[in-house]
Amino acid sequence: MLEILAVEGIPEVAEGDDLARLIVEHAPVLLDGDVLVVTSKVVSKSEGQRFDIDREAAIDSETVRVVARRGDTRIVQTRHGFVMAAAGVDASNVTKGEVLLLPVDPDASARRIRDGVRSLAGVNVGVVISDTFGRPWRVGVTDVAVGFAGLEAFDDLRGTVDPYGNELQVTLTCTVDEIASAADLVKGKLNGLPVAILRGLSVVNDAETAAQQGISALVRPIEEDMFSLGTRDVLRARVDTVQFAAEPVDPERITRALQAAALAARPAGWDAVRFAVLPEVPERLRPEMHAELPATATSLIAPYLSAPPTTHDLLAAGAAIENVLVALAVEQVGSYWVWLPADVPPELAGTLGIGGGYLLGLIAIGRPA
Repeated sequence: MLEILAVEGIPEVAEGDDLARLIVEHAPVLLDGDVLVVTSKVVSKSEGQRFDIDREAAIDSETVRVVARRGDTRIVQTRHGFVMAAAGVDASNVTKGEVLLLPVDPDASARRIRDGVRSLAGVNVGVVISDTFGRPWRVGVTDVAVGFAGLEAFDDLRGTVDPYGNELQVTLTCTVDEIASAADLVKGKLNGLPVAILRGLSVVNDAETAAQQGISALVRPIEEDMFSLGTRDVLRARVDTVQFAAEPVDPERITRALQAAALAARPAGWDAVRFAVLPEVPERLRPEMHAELPATATSLIAPYLSAPPTTHDLLAAGAAIENVLVALAVEQVGSYWVWLPADVPPELAGTLGIGGGYLLGLIAIGRPA
């Protein structure tokens, strides 16, 4: 039988407070196998993540990538890897003018609480640090795990067979998120109950052999994320990259971008535009284009026409090229449009492998630094 118990009586938490001690002092008798769910707010308060600074500045400090923006609302990726509103910066349950940032390392926070409880109470518990997330395509918020210790993140049912004999192919249940959400049923948002106990689940690891799997396992890799950019924010993401990383771009990303651009709405004349992909920037090209071509670009795309263009051809080509630039941004490929000088050396087309084609410009690409 599953029980969910709120821990009552925990006072206002201040920087330096020992959360493990506070929990042990106020919890009912703790048992081996219990899971403690601790709201991130009190963890942040105890670890000095409470600041008297402007909320927007705090969001900026925690943001590594803007995913979508609507007015004053920003959905961003934090330095932890979480995609969430306002980078998890919270202005509730603190004095007006103050904000709380997420714990610096929520997994480490969970381990400290787990170790402290074991030392004080002699029991082996799991710990989940929870915070509130919105969800794409669903109205309302729910609590999820932002850090944990002493239990596995997932219940992997892939390869098992259901009662009808069907093999499960993709069922990977996120146990720690379900635990965080269940605990919020008794903690709530306004009740002053920052800790809950889940009892009756057989999910806690042995104290001596607990796997140190971390919250990063829950963050979907960018290459598997089909919605890494908000659709209304794609154009904002299409900005020139002026500094590229040394690692080459995965050729599949370039292929997918060109295919996606070709499937987009396009004007008559698109089919006359060709895109030559050069996995490496020809060394002889760098001296000729040193003023225009970013020195760190690792690859090139050369858009061209097979014959001297008409005005209509150029308009169609411009639309085609913009489609490609946007599609590259969606694939997280950095790009930089290189305007060609009026006196393009005639041998440039040969260097780029496009024969006698009419070169429209160059797209320098690479991994954004």
